[in-house]
Amino acid sequence: MEIASLNKRRAQKTPTIETVHIDLTPPFDKSTGAVRYCLYARKSSEDDERQALSIDSQVKAMLELAKKEGLEIAEVRRESHSAKATSGRPVFNQLVIDIRSGMFNGLLTWAADRISRNAGDLGSVIDLMDQGHLTEIRCHSQRFTNNPNEKFLLMILCSQAKLENDNRGINTKRGMKTRAEMGHRPCIPALGYALEKRPEDKKNRVIPDPIRGAFVRQAFEKVAYQHTSGRQLHRWMQEVGFTTKLGRVITLSMIYRMLRNSFYTGKFEYPVGSGNWYQGTYEPLVPQHLFEEVGKVLDMAPKKKWGTKEFAFTKMMICGQCGSGITAEEKHKRMKDGSIRKYVYYRCSHAKDLTCKEGSIREDALLERLLEIIDEVDLDKLGMKQRLQEEVARYEKFTTGVLGQTVGAKMPKVDIKTYAKYILQQGKMEEKRELLSCLKSKLVLRDGILELTKS
Repeated sequence: MEIASLNKRRAQKTPTIETVHIDLTPPFDKSTGAVRYCLYARKSSEDDERQALSIDSQVKAMLELAKKEGLEIAEVRRESHSAKATSGRPVFNQLVIDIRSGMFNGLLTWAADRISRNAGDLGSVIDLMDQGHLTEIRCHSQRFTNNPNEKFLLMILCSQAKLENDNRGINTKRGMKTRAEMGHRPCIPALGYALEKRPEDKKNRVIPDPIRGAFVRQAFEKVAYQHTSGRQLHRWMQEVGFTTKLGRVITLSMIYRMLRNSFYTGKFEYPVGSGNWYQGTYEPLVPQHLFEEVGKVLDMAPKKKWGTKEFAFTKMMICGQCGSGITAEEKHKRMKDGSIRKYVYYRCSHAKDLTCKEGSIREDALLERLLEIIDEVDLDKLGMKQRLQEEVARYEKFTTGVLGQTVGAKMPKVDIKTYAKYILQQGKMEEKRELLSCLKSKLVLRDGILELTKS
């Protein structure tokens, strides 16, 4: 439950961007000397700024300051985004553009670190002041104008905020390394483990999951002693109802990562790929000899070379039953005369449902259906129309200029749909896919028949 609540809180921290327009009056007249402010309120979505004033509190405080001192606020802009990375804030980036264009010449914000915590954005603000686009920056207790001393103070305050961020990152990494040396991997434990909070412990303790732990060990045993394949293991986990901590169905890739994860043996590498190994203080779920045996079985399994065979119409359709992609396979049949005939079938890839019963369709039948679809759609609305027209014109120019023929009775004029059908039948694989990708509807294989449905 603790892991579920943690993930829920993380999901709720997605950065949001909001712009509130208060006044849509035209840009100010510089000749009057008036300062037209934009109130910029920002709160980082990261943990290091949880104690900062919320956006609403910032706006309220600065509106009171503006009312007290008679400042003209033309617009309020809000942003929930970290300022540690240069050009990482969409609202701020647009604000810089608007100031440069003359929409505002003043900036009102709670504190200097709301503007920038990195050298790149700080340089943009200082550059605006140097060029005369930004006349004044007002904070709740400070004022910065195009004055060398005040600009220097602004740079010091923003640089100090950057220094705090950099030091915090170094301290966090040092703390995580120390935690690893103590036997605690500084991240969420692997599937099959749970976190337990005890009154005598300051930190959560990693323990074997009372529900999932036994299934994880059994999965290792099935691979080591019965040479169970990954897909068979995946099917077995679905049958027993094995799910992740969030209640989601485990995927095939997760199973292979689990079987290669040394965390289950009581030791772990941190950071991954660094070569630094630590002995954990938790109970191992899998003995070392069992883990090594599983590794041998996985290494001995034949490796299929995916992608060695390309088919023309893959990656263009989806299954009408489960929504998986459509793959293709080649079948060979020996005829009575001794010859071998080749057939290509398109079927569901079973990526989302291993038990999907959707039927297959042969390539010649698929091609016939695609030719019918070309007759049904309006090519005038497709992005390929111009390309097809250019190709037809190029062909006619070649026949008249090179072959010396004339467009007339002996050589009928080629129309767009005829050329599109030619591409599907005789064109290159890239040309076929480009043509079908222009369809504004989805190609769905349902009950062994190709259908065109609206997106």
